[in-house]
This record gives sequence, C-alpha cells and structure tokens, in this order.
Amino acid sequence: MKRHIPTLICQLALTSLAAQAHVTLEYPVATAGQVYKATFKISHGCGASPTRVVEVDMPAGVRGAKPMPKPGWTLEVVREALAQPYMSHGRSVTEDTTRIRWTAKTQADMLANGHYDEFVLVASLPQQAGKLYWPVRQLCPQGRLDWTEVPAPGQKWGDLQSPAAELELMPPAGISAHNH
Repeated sequence: MKRHIPTLICQLALTSLAAQAHVTLEYPVATAGQVYKATFKISHGCGASPTRVVEVDMPAGVRGAKPMPKPGWTLEVVREALAQPYMSHGRSVTEDTTRIRWTAKTQADMLANGHYDEFVLVASLPQQAGKLYWPVRQLCPQGRLDWTEVPAPGQKWGDLQSPAAELELMPPAGISAHNH
C-alpha cells in the first residue's frame, strides 16, 4: 500500500503528541495565597484501557481543598491530622484534605481512552511564590499512569517522563518575589 508523505507526517505527529500527553492544569499560573480552581485535564487512558480512577495529592501548603462532584463518579476525600494547625474563619483547623479520588461508578462511566475530561477542585494556595507540583494518578482496568515526577534542581519539567501537574505561583500584586 502506497502512503502519501503528508498523511504519514500527520500520523507521526499525532503519535508523538499522544506519547507526550500528560495531566496538566487548565490554568498553570496563579497568585500565591489566593483561592484557586485546579482543573486537571485528562486526555487519554492507560494505553487502550479507560481511566477508572483519578487521584490527586495535595501539595504542601495547599489548604481546604474541596472537589467538584462529577456525574457517574464517586468521591473520596482523604483527610489527615496537621502537624501545625492553622486558623480559618475564626476556628482552628487541625486536619485537612491530603488526597481526592474520583472513581467511575460503572464501566460505562469510565473515561474512554479516545475521550477527554476534566477533574476539578478548589483550594487555598500557599503564601510563597514559586512552583507547586500536584501528583496525579490514573488507574485503569489494565494499567496505571503515575504523574508524580518533580524536576530536580536544574532539570526542566518538560524533560520528565511522568511529570506532576505544575502550577507557577506568582507573588500577590505589589509584593516583590525577592524579599530581604
């Protein structure tokens, strides 16, 4: 069978894009210390297997995370005791969300490999500007994808095989990122 060069180039480009696809945030930049809507974009399953579970770990300093329910999916919110309680709305918070898990209720509710979906939560961000990494796991009937790698000093996020979703925290307006 004879292939046309443009068709072959398109197929190679699509294959390359699929290999590079990973979990990302819809808005990869936010202001430190603010409430943030984290929208995790899932664009594929585990090979041909659909996504059955999406699990997100809260980065250090993220507080009060609350997930958005999804029709056809159950929610599990894991809370743990805090080493250092904090005040919120006039009360002491001694435990907080550390992990959120969405699980498809039925096989029909699973995210098919050829489809796209978003998993959303809101949370308060840390006060410190810089990079924040959100480990995400996709569990499938056949396989799993752990998007949990964090770049080492001097390493680029894009060079990682399975990078955690990255959020750049900017300093609040009027505050310098470099304080003495």
